Amino acid sequence: MSLTARLTRTNASLWSPLILRLVVGGVMFGHGAQKLFGWFGGKGFEATVEGFAAMGMQPGFLWAGLAAVGETLGGILLMLGLLTRLAALNTAVIMAVAIIKVHPSAFFLPTGMEYALTLLAASLVLIETGGGALSCDSKIGHGVSVIKPQ
Repeated sequence: MSLTARLTRTNASLWSPLILRLVVGGVMFGHGAQKLFGWFGGKGFEATVEGFAAMGMQPGFLWAGLAAVGETLGGILLMLGLLTRLAALNTAVIMAVAIIKVHPSAFFLPTGMEYALTLLAASLVLIETGGGALSCDSKIGHGVSVIKPQ
């Protein structure tokens, strides 16, 4: 099986991944847009760079850029269901770093990890299922819309 087929295979009859994709993708897009552009009440890229540097993530520009672009682009890809597994892996990594670097001292908000952990768990489910119904993956999977046992 080709790499493209492995990345895009999904069961197009599953609707639960669609719900997760739209919710997680929308949340990630919003957070990325806050970091990159200052949209949705965010502080923009310069403040994001300063925040990452203050957390000891040097160079701040690199790590802030990776997070902001990863969240924005990853969110768009999740909502479209395009390369869902890669986009979900991206989200899972970003949320794991957020848990370790930003929220290590508490479980519950406002300073805790519960929200990032929930997004991480949802991302892991999407890595397993793929895009599901109404995903671009099911259309470009070269007719492989149902996962068949090996």
